[in-house]
Amino acid sequence: MSKRIIVAIDGPAGAGKSTIARAVARKLQCIYIDTGAMYRAVALWAMRAGMDLNDLHRLEILAASAEIEFAAGSSKVLLNGEDITAAIRAPEIAQAASKVSQAAAVRRALVEKQRIMAASGSIVMEGRDIGTVVFPDADVKIFLDADPGVRATRRTEELKQKGVSVEPTEVQREIQERDQRDRSRAESPLMQAPDAIYVDTSGLSLEQVEEEILKIIRRKTSNGQGRGA
Repeated sequence: MSKRIIVAIDGPAGAGKSTIARAVARKLQCIYIDTGAMYRAVALWAMRAGMDLNDLHRLEILAASAEIEFAAGSSKVLLNGEDITAAIRAPEIAQAASKVSQAAAVRRALVEKQRIMAASGSIVMEGRDIGTVVFPDADVKIFLDADPGVRATRRTEELKQKGVSVEPTEVQREIQERDQRDRSRAESPLMQAPDAIYVDTSGLSLEQVEEEILKIIRRKTSNGQGRGA
């Protein structure tokens, strides 16, 4: 891209943020940053260390010291040099990450890392507080959403494709619990930024959502709103 831009994509679990953000970043030749993977990385490290997820002091130290990298041109996630891409997608890690993300000190540590990552060029970053906390002045803000039942079905299919056997009702229960935690936490709760554009993906294909997001980005950045090179 000719000028550096920041695209913030927020939304609840199962709305399609990761898939869409990755596709859009590839199309725009931007850096893709999955902030949810960063919390999963911290949760994975904490669980491997046998750490109590309620021990906020140790979690803060761990989050601050974690070296998290996203391999350019791929979906790989590295933690302290180790490829943890597959390991962080386990259901138990997702649940642990949701708990870890409620710790204010952990969020502050990872937000600092996210801002450093964004300094290197144009980015597409997705999560739950990107447009409200991490980059409140982002050039483009999108809030992706979908019907809870649709989100649960998507997550169930995603897990099945990875060889994880799950009950749809259990997945829907976990998504509802996660939504509740994300929306009610004291630090950086999940919410739509006032200037974010709402996109309901319930009845749309991946290609349709991608095209809609690209249209929004073109509209927002073609009239001089970009932040420049």
